[in-house]
Amino acid sequence: MATEGGTKAVVAALLANTGIAITKFVAFLLTGFSSMLAESIHSVADAGNQALLLVGSKQSKREATPEHPFGFGRDRYIYAFVVAIVLFSVGGLYSLYEAYHKFHEIQLGHGMDVFDSKWRYVPVVVLVIAIVLESLSFRTAIIEGNKDRGKKGWWAYIKEAKAPELPVILLEDLAALLGLIFALAAVSATLITKNPLFDIAGTALIGALLVSVAVVLAIETKSLLIGEAASPEANARIRAALESTDGVERVIHLKTLHTAPEELLVAVKIAIDSADSGADVARIIDAAEKSMRQAEPMAVQVFIEPDIYREGYQPQR
Repeated sequence: MATEGGTKAVVAALLANTGIAITKFVAFLLTGFSSMLAESIHSVADAGNQALLLVGSKQSKREATPEHPFGFGRDRYIYAFVVAIVLFSVGGLYSLYEAYHKFHEIQLGHGMDVFDSKWRYVPVVVLVIAIVLESLSFRTAIIEGNKDRGKKGWWAYIKEAKAPELPVILLEDLAALLGLIFALAAVSATLITKNPLFDIAGTALIGALLVSVAVVLAIETKSLLIGEAASPEANARIRAALESTDGVERVIHLKTLHTAPEELLVAVKIAIDSADSGADVARIIDAAEKSMRQAEPMAVQVFIEPDIYREGYQPQR
C-alpha cells in the first residue's frame, strides 16, 4: 500500500538526515563555512519534517468520534502542510538570511580565516559522504514511488497523489541532493580561489531552492486540505458500477471527496422507476452500495439518494 511505502521512505529519510545534520554542523563549527551552516539547518528541518509526517500518519489512524464522524484521515494533510511551512521558514528563509549576514560581514572587512586551517577540507569530505547517504534515501523514495505511481510521470504523480508522504519525501530528497551539490561546489570554489563570495552564493542558492520546494509543497497540500475529488479513474469505476446495478436507470449526479488518502466520501443521486415501491427502492440502494464498494474499495462513506429523473434537471452545487 502507498501508506506502507511512504512510511518506509520517511523512516529512511529521517535516519539519513539526522546523521547528516550532526556531521554538517560539526564541519561548520570547525570551518565557519556559511553554506555548511545552511546545509546543517536544511538537514535539521528535513529531519523534523520527517518526524512530523510520522506523527501525522499515526494521528490519522484514530477512530472516528461523534465530533469527528468522518475520522482523522486529514491529519496527514495538516502535518504535510506544516512541513512546507517549516521548510520555507526554518530552511529557506534562514539560509537566505545567513547569506545576507555573511555578505554584510565581508563588506565590513570580516573575512574567513579557514584557508590555513587543518580542518579546511573537512566540509568537502562531509558533503561527499552526505551525498552518498542522501542518494540512498532518495533511491528508497524512488523505489517506493515507482510501486505507487503506475504509468504516471513523476510530476503528474506528485501533483495527483492523495497520500502526501511519498511526494513530500521525493521533493525533500531531491532538494537535499541539489543543496548538497550547491554546497560542495561553493565550498570547493571558495577553497580554490580563497574568495568567500562563492560560499555566500552557495548559501543563497540553497535558500532559494528550499523556498521553491516549500512553495510547491504548500500549493499541493493546500489543495488536499481544501478537499480533492477521487481520481477520474475511480470516479469512472464508481459510475460504471452504479449504472450496471439492476433498477438504477442512470446516475443523475455524483460527487466524491477524499476524507483521507485511502478513504472516499461518495454522495450520489440515482434515478429509479417511478413505479418502484419502498421495498424496491431499499433493495436498489443496497445493491448499488454493494456494487460501488466492490468496484472502488476506497468508498468508505457512501450516501445514495434515489430520485425520479426529469429532463433538464440541474443538480445543486
